Amino acid sequence: MSRAFVNEDAGSDRPDLPERPVPPGPNIVTPRGLAALRGLLVVRQADLASLRTRADRLDKLPEAAAERDIRWLEARLKAAVVIDPANHDLTEAAFGLCVTVADEDGRQTTYEIVGEDEADATLGRIAPQSPLARALMGARVGDVVTWRRPAGNLDLEILKIAHADP
Repeated sequence: MSRAFVNEDAGSDRPDLPERPVPPGPNIVTPRGLAALRGLLVVRQADLASLRTRADRLDKLPEAAAERDIRWLEARLKAAVVIDPANHDLTEAAFGLCVTVADEDGRQTTYEIVGEDEADATLGRIAPQSPLARALMGARVGDVVTWRRPAGNLDLEILKIAHADP
């Protein structure tokens, strides 16, 4: 019999999904970021429990995806190192703080330097390893930093450093 007609996956009831990559090293998070990860874990665990109670469980892909997400979230939580920005003074830009800057045209923008899992450009939350965060970290009010971007360098003046809203 030709191997072309043999189902290699016969007997396997789990779809083969690639794992979500877990970055090496610690997962630096704010207290809000830790709470968000814990909340996501609870939601995905509830999703999985609900999926397992379905009458028709022929499609195992949703369960496999939930299990994979739970493994990823558990790994991120295990590697979490919480840095509470409330312990930072406001003399220089640091992890967890909000930094208001003005560009060369005077436009003001506020960025919050947060953990990788919390980063969301639409909310002005940037990861510490981003080029912008690297330019801001350690800067003080009145300093001018250069944000090295693919579109060209942009000088930003630090106007304000503050604690983020909870």
